[in-house]
Amino acid sequence: MNKAINIILGVILFPTMFLAIYVGLDIPIGFLRVSGANLPYRDEILLGLGLLLFIIILRRSIRRWMGLRIVNQVGKFKWNAPVSQARKSRVRMYLLMEAVVMLVVAFGLYTLTELAIAPTIAFLFGTVDNILFALSAKKYRIGLSSKALIVADREVILLYFTGLRKVSAHQQSTFFDYIKGLQITFPTNCVKDEDKAEFFEALQGQLDTDRVFFSKTMDHAEKPTS
Repeated sequence: MNKAINIILGVILFPTMFLAIYVGLDIPIGFLRVSGANLPYRDEILLGLGLLLFIIILRRSIRRWMGLRIVNQVGKFKWNAPVSQARKSRVRMYLLMEAVVMLVVAFGLYTLTELAIAPTIAFLFGTVDNILFALSAKKYRIGLSSKALIVADREVILLYFTGLRKVSAHQQSTFFDYIKGLQITFPTNCVKDEDKAEFFEALQGQLDTDRVFFSKTMDHAEKPTS
């Protein structure tokens, strides 16, 4: 989900940046026979692009914080544990890298033209949100209920058991195969090595093994190294 949102943000950023360059540097636009500074509706277009960027970033932020709040209600889960330290460190690094990129983009847009204030604010909001979420790493957790598995860290991974047909674990990923060919990947490295045996046992306990094939390839993942 986070990768998809970043791709969408990148796609919207391209026309936003090009427009900011044309307007800010007053570059002639041949086929419109007008210069960037005199482009009709430039304010409205930049405002619209900024609002669109802000809505996307805000929705991701709300999903992240809601997921974090839900998974920290430990008593509502059959099994619940903190995300592994290695995963936390990697997530913090990615979040801070994204924050730096957003800050640079915001600075670049506003430097090109003050008319790009809306997209600038959107990326500044994303910068602050990423930093705050990175500082909340101690709250990243995995929760397992009778209906679903949820992981809340850089993104919220929610895996329902309805329609599930097969679960198979490998070194870094656990694959959840559903009806109609849908497959969702769960990062096994979210779980601490010492918690993996307990986690997979709890996971298997929530599944109807008459309908869901529980792959024997999990056996190596269930035994933490000594």
